[in-house]
Amino acid sequence: MTLFDQTDSGPAPPRTVSLVRLSSELARSVALLGRVSVEGEVVNPKTYGGGRTYFTLKDRNAQMTVTVPGSRARWCHAVNGERVLVTGAVNYAPERGQILLTAEEVSPVGAGAIAALLAAVRARLVADGLTDRPRRPIPMLPRKVGVVCGAEAAVRADIESVVATRMPGYPMRFMEVPVSGPGASEAIIEGLRRICADPEVDVVVLARGGGDAAQLLPFSDESLCRAICAATVPVVVAIGHEGDRPLCDEVADLRCATPSLAAAAVIPSRAELDGRLDVLLDRAWNTWATRLAAVDRRLAEAEPMGALEAGWKAAEARLVRGRDRLSLVDPSRRVAESRRLLERIDLTSGLTHHLVRAAGQLRDRGRTLEALDPARVLARGYAVVRTADGRVLREAGCTRTGERLDVVLASGRLAVEVSETIPDAAGSAR
Repeated sequence: MTLFDQTDSGPAPPRTVSLVRLSSELARSVALLGRVSVEGEVVNPKTYGGGRTYFTLKDRNAQMTVTVPGSRARWCHAVNGERVLVTGAVNYAPERGQILLTAEEVSPVGAGAIAALLAAVRARLVADGLTDRPRRPIPMLPRKVGVVCGAEAAVRADIESVVATRMPGYPMRFMEVPVSGPGASEAIIEGLRRICADPEVDVVVLARGGGDAAQLLPFSDESLCRAICAATVPVVVAIGHEGDRPLCDEVADLRCATPSLAAAAVIPSRAELDGRLDVLLDRAWNTWATRLAAVDRRLAEAEPMGALEAGWKAAEARLVRGRDRLSLVDPSRRVAESRRLLERIDLTSGLTHHLVRAAGQLRDRGRTLEALDPARVLARGYAVVRTADGRVLREAGCTRTGERLDVVLASGRLAVEVSETIPDAAGSAR
């Protein structure tokens, strides 16, 4: 019996329960609803610390509080007044006595809201330069082709039929993931990551069949677009039909209108490869044949005896040049040449030059000594006056009357006595 059970005789008598027990039974009953997706209008969204967002989801006759954890904020597109599809689980918060819808994803509903969302995401991708980045080239012969697609049979069958036509048995790896609905963008990102982790995969095809704007919305997810740009191998996208243009088309390395065209762009054609090999082989054969014909013509034009005679003449010329070079290194010739060089050298020329220079210096110094000879000075009329003790007398004031002096002349000596000292014009005695 549950809390709301009734009998045929009328309402069951009430049970007496604690508030904690009642809250627990409410929480269990609400949890039985599981994950749900519900549409409504966003009213008064607010974001608090930690990134958690709250808003009221309202319809004509009902409303419910929705909370989005901060970890799911990038999948929450809640704009006041817009109609959205909320996917999540219903929970009962006993501390607040409130039933909450905890959202995993909040997606816009309606062409206008979707267009506004795509414009905002595109603006961020353009600002980061992801739409104009250099595209990676598609390899001509990839070791293995990876395909991320849905579980529907049509897309995989289209790709496999192209493989069977162009190159039967070509190495492929398929990764089937949810491609629409809540959580699809996360599943596609994870599938792309796992298939790029395969070291043999050289190119990845991201494919999906047609659908409306809401169904293709996961392929415009900003995180998926950034994952495509960060992939380690080129990514080819083929989403929907020619008119379907999700944002992943604008960042992919190659965009194709359909999955079949994408498969044809990455799977090499055996017939085309065989044709190219035939062309290359024909070109190589023609080149070889042309060169062989040229060699045959040269051999036909050559005269064996003339070629032999030309060879002998060339050898004889080389011998003559060798003999001339040997003559240049003849030892006797080198000795004679050295003797001639020695004869040209005057060994005495340097010594004679030094002797002449030394004689000139000797004469100059002799003249200097002769000019400084005291006898020559005395011969010109000068005399040397000495006192009795042998001192040379230079001033008259250094003598006294009656002192005897010795006067040395150029020839002979005089013994004189001082009778008077006469001062010079300055007042000193001479």
